[in-house]
Amino acid sequence: MRILIAEDDPASRKFLSKFLSRYGECDQVVDGLEAIDAYVMAMKDNDPYDLICLDIMMPKVDGVKVLKAIRDLERQNNIPPAESVIIIMTTALAATDHVKEAFALGCNAYAAKPIDTEKFAEMLEELELVPV
Repeated sequence: MRILIAEDDPASRKFLSKFLSRYGECDQVVDGLEAIDAYVMAMKDNDPYDLICLDIMMPKVDGVKVLKAIRDLERQNNIPPAESVIIIMTTALAATDHVKEAFALGCNAYAAKPIDTEKFAEMLEELELVPV
């Protein structure tokens, strides 16, 4: 499984990478622009990501805008919803408006920080990214 972690906080990025590396190859970016660039490059290389973990609050372009950009690119490239990348939004924010907006734009799941690894692993199973 190919995984992209878009997280500006070094400790959170390291934590997620260490946890998710047991499931696949993890690439890391520190802001929204890098996340969009990494997604586009993976598509051009015909080696798309299976999972993207997007922090909502990132510099340059926030996670919600990155989510919208990725879903727009998928539509423009005629990628059917069943083949869309799985996107999990992560944030320390408790603001429900961000969560509602992210789900409206097509995120698959939402994880609050600090990340509970047991719940996160269950989420990966429910999203059928890892075997049960």
